[in-house]
Amino acid sequence: MGLIKEPKNVDFTVLDKPWTEEERKEFSAFIKLRKEQRKKRTVRTASSRKKVVV
Repeated sequence: MGLIKEPKNVDFTVLDKPWTEEERKEFSAFIKLRKEQRKKRTVRTASSRKKVVV
């Protein structure tokens, strides 16, 4: 992945505003849900596969 260059004569700025308590709770609930979904996935590792001996 490469760097993204700014076009000439254009400045990108970010406005950083504090989150409200409602936004914080909503985001925390989203993160909690995503963590639960990731736990449910089955991860297949190399050691769980059957090795074929020739």
